[in-house]
Amino acid sequence: MLPNALAPTEPLAEMLRQCESLCQAGSFVVSGPDWLVQPSAGLLTLLGLPADSPAQALAALAWVPEPERKLLAHLWRHAQAGTVFDLRHTVLTADGRRLQVLHRGLLRHAATEPQGPSGFAVLHDVTAQREAEERLHALSHANETTGLPNRAWLLQKLDMAVNASGWDQRGFSVLSVEVPRIAELASSMGFGAADALAGALAARLRAFRSRDEFVAQMGSSEFALVIRHPSGLVRADIEARARALIDALQQPVRLGRVDVHPHCRVGVAAYPDDGPAGPRVLEAAQAARADAGTATPIAFHTLDADERNLRALALENELRQALEHGEFRLHYQPQVSLQGGEIYGVEALLRWFRADGSSVAPGDFLPVAERTGLVAAIGDWVIREASQQAVAWRRAGVPATRIAINLSPVQFQVGDVARSLRSALDDSGAQASDLGLELTESALLHDGDRVAATLGALQASGLEISLDDFGTGFSSLSRLRQLPIDVLKIDRSFVQDITTSAEAASVVRSIINLAHGLKVRVLAEGVETEAQLRLLASAGCDAIQGYFFSPPVDADTLATMLRTRRQLPAELAGSRTRSRTLLLVDDEENILSSLRRLFRRDGYKLLTATSGEQALALLATTEVDVIVSDQRMPGMAGVDFLRRAKELWPDTIRMTLSGFTDLQTIIDAVNEGAVFKFLTKPWDDDRLREHVAQAFRQKELADENRRLTQALARASIEQASLNRRMSSLLAQQREQAELVEAGAGGVRDLLELMPAAVLGIDPEGTLAYLNERASELFPQALGSLGQPPAAELATVLNQLRTAQATGLVTLGDQQWRGWLRHIDGAEFNRGDLLVLLPCCKDAA
Repeated sequence: MLPNALAPTEPLAEMLRQCESLCQAGSFVVSGPDWLVQPSAGLLTLLGLPADSPAQALAALAWVPEPERKLLAHLWRHAQAGTVFDLRHTVLTADGRRLQVLHRGLLRHAATEPQGPSGFAVLHDVTAQREAEERLHALSHANETTGLPNRAWLLQKLDMAVNASGWDQRGFSVLSVEVPRIAELASSMGFGAADALAGALAARLRAFRSRDEFVAQMGSSEFALVIRHPSGLVRADIEARARALIDALQQPVRLGRVDVHPHCRVGVAAYPDDGPAGPRVLEAAQAARADAGTATPIAFHTLDADERNLRALALENELRQALEHGEFRLHYQPQVSLQGGEIYGVEALLRWFRADGSSVAPGDFLPVAERTGLVAAIGDWVIREASQQAVAWRRAGVPATRIAINLSPVQFQVGDVARSLRSALDDSGAQASDLGLELTESALLHDGDRVAATLGALQASGLEISLDDFGTGFSSLSRLRQLPIDVLKIDRSFVQDITTSAEAASVVRSIINLAHGLKVRVLAEGVETEAQLRLLASAGCDAIQGYFFSPPVDADTLATMLRTRRQLPAELAGSRTRSRTLLLVDDEENILSSLRRLFRRDGYKLLTATSGEQALALLATTEVDVIVSDQRMPGMAGVDFLRRAKELWPDTIRMTLSGFTDLQTIIDAVNEGAVFKFLTKPWDDDRLREHVAQAFRQKELADENRRLTQALARASIEQASLNRRMSSLLAQQREQAELVEAGAGGVRDLLELMPAAVLGIDPEGTLAYLNERASELFPQALGSLGQPPAAELATVLNQLRTAQATGLVTLGDQQWRGWLRHIDGAEFNRGDLLVLLPCCKDAA
């Protein structure tokens, strides 16, 4: 029982119980020299104790943990009377749970007063609130998906590391790690797959860190590792640690039934060299990461990176104003046919000239435009400018040429390319055949089916579609087979090495064969030398583009090229005629002199070289038909030279002329196809001349076969292109016909339901249509379908024509109101339509 002075009346006690229940609280009274605690009914309920639980001394409360029990007793004994105090502590329930309570007490009489101590307290259950606070604290300092500490936590740790460096003379490095594959999975497979990959990488990071290192997650696809080390740690040691981190993270991660390879990029910055404070070092590492790539995934911070980032920001601001101020121009680079040598098209290339006359390189501003999304607005400007230029050239009498426009993947993602093109063509008066579109394989990574459908519709309208930078992207061959492509452009990175690298030459030939197999033309970019052009022509390439013919020029210069019909020299074009060329290779000058005298009478164009290296240099600049090479030469043996020649110029006929026979080497070379024929020294003049003449005949036969094959391939490609466009046009016409048919069916149904008699007479005057009502009313008087109208109906038609198509007529002993309407089509006469309505009730 409560002391009488504090005993509440029964209504008040009930009110207290209800209030404590609603507030999830309890209370107690403390009194007497032993500081006895008498709990309320609400407190007993909160603790799960029976209602008859006895009072306990404050210092021996069983429902308070012992360490906190002593603190609680100390606070009560030293509390100031009349002053409220509070604290948070734990209480133990009967079923073993631990609750957090807010304990708020008031001491009414101190222990020193005559009546002894007394007071009361309220205990409010704040367990849920406490857990929420702890959860909120955890969320504010950790990533919810992976559980790794977040940026706020990392900045605190970096500040602590900076302070610690002041007394222990140690520095630290921050490794900023980006895993782009996480973002790619989020966009392609959803957040579940991305979270699973991030979780796996987080586990690897935890396992990778050592005692002095800590990790954090900065964003969905960005992590950080902080390494504390002596201030004098060399860069190589940090790079080794970064490379070990990459090796650990880039191991395949199994997601469902597939392995995902999480490629990483790492930026490194150190304190205090790259920043005076933790946040600055972290920013320096993130900035350095932008310089990392596939070949060099680790990049250290430099002052140049900061300057470059500042320039990029300034460039973005300028770029936003350049379009408004009209600072962009289009230059045009000719695309030249290797068959006839003429210019058949141009590529429009964007150039930026500031108001002060300076220019900005496309490689500097185009990445900024794509990153900021400005490329969509710039792309629309390019489409309109090219359309207007095509019309301006046509009006000026410049020979027609197609203008190819580069499309960024961003334009397909944020804009409507088809609508922009249609609008530009309509506004300028240009035709679809005036333009072409060039896009890279990356444009197909996002929503590739929609992009392919858009391109198919544009191709059907007459635009030429080119796949640019082929071989540098990620599209599969199955996707390539399904794309509506007219031209495949070989990237310049393959072209620049084709005369020196057998692998590059093999790749180019493979691309050409692949494209021709798909009935697609091939254009090689970046052609800068005659040797590159000759090799491309011999491989069957259809067209070239590059500085060998012309750099990008302005519209007026290109118009002059087109008017003057500038083209490749005749000896480089497909229709060229040239003399038979024989290359003689021997390290002995007297042998070369004898061979020159021997073959001069046969009218060959003779080239000589004294080594394999010199001969390869000649082959790079001159088209050769037949090669006759010595076997034993310093530096490069004859067979090795001929193998090299076969890899780069497989169409040449290669022969060995040697007095030293390494039989197995020669046999191997013949079996490989590197050597066509082996001849020995000394030679018989007549037999040697005959062997060489036979080689030329074989070469010419092979050239003619190749020429015919290439001509057939070109014809097949043109036919396939026409078939693709025809199929698309037929599909469109079929859809229109189905719409017209559907409309005609609806009109027919409407005529059948009309209460009036409706008759159709075709232009030849035969009865072509009767609705159901007409058949019921005049079964005999009208005639048969497909025949001229019966006499009565013919009379009615003549009366209505005389009466200007409307009037009363008699048919079948009844009078009818008739309407005769002549139907004219857009291009031809469609006949007459007759409608008859009864003019009185009994006529029906």
